[in-house]
Amino acid sequence: MMLSFAVRRLLSASKQGWTASKQGWTLPALAVIAALGTGMLAGCSSNEDSLALSTDLASLPADKLYNAGIDSLQAGRYADAVKRFDAVEQNYPYASWATKAQLMHGYAEYKRNHYADAISALQRYIQLHPSNPDTAYAYYLRALSYYEEISDIERDQSNTEKALAALNDVVVHYPETSYARDARLKMDLCRDHLAGKEMEVGRWYEGQHMYIAALARFQTVITNYQTTNHTPEALERTTEVYLAMGMKGEAKRTAEVLGYNYPGNEWYQKAYNQLIENGVVPDKKGKIEQPGFFSRVF
Repeated sequence: MMLSFAVRRLLSASKQGWTASKQGWTLPALAVIAALGTGMLAGCSSNEDSLALSTDLASLPADKLYNAGIDSLQAGRYADAVKRFDAVEQNYPYASWATKAQLMHGYAEYKRNHYADAISALQRYIQLHPSNPDTAYAYYLRALSYYEEISDIERDQSNTEKALAALNDVVVHYPETSYARDARLKMDLCRDHLAGKEMEVGRWYEGQHMYIAALARFQTVITNYQTTNHTPEALERTTEVYLAMGMKGEAKRTAEVLGYNYPGNEWYQKAYNQLIENGVVPDKKGKIEQPGFFSRVF
């Protein structure tokens, strides 16, 4: 009974609002520490764990095998933990321990930075146990596994798109949870990352005088990532491109949008100066007349 209660604490701790990160302890690990600190995990001494390492996994009962996996996790032996959790499911597929082991398998893979394996294990858990109370954490940990694989903006951003979709799944399925609150913050970071990639490619196209392609990239930022920090620059560079193409009316309207939404922004001042240099507006200080809206341009 003591062991069962400790495991319930272990898994239910994933609903207490901690933020998981590979830089520190994640939700199940914190619960393990708490359980160990209060002596709740029966039979989890270093001697017994050492014995488990040399024991045929199939000979251990389900609870001891699961506990051995928890011990390995707490000790940072993630590969051993994976073996133990897998052994629980293989040897006791219909036991409640098998369900818990499936989730902890995904967590152990995440902790050892095997994100593809973590995603596979967690996706399987979600499919097998859609109504389990701990499925919310499985969704969240799957999203974190994608999130950890995000690369810098100079590289392909398919992992960022997958992370954004997975984080959105958390928000859609569990909107009132602490997981959803953290997922929304990470979604904003993903959008900013994707916008940064669009801007990088757009600037390159502009530098190569490939103006149509550059416009497409900048307008993607304006349309799809309006709330990111890249939007003012995207509007200013759209103004630049229109001026380079001789489309002064479109350039002026885009600058109006920029001035209306970001009146004190440095990118608006740059756009305004370019309008002056191209004779679109008179050389005097003040706002551009008739400020516009996004819908007027795109």
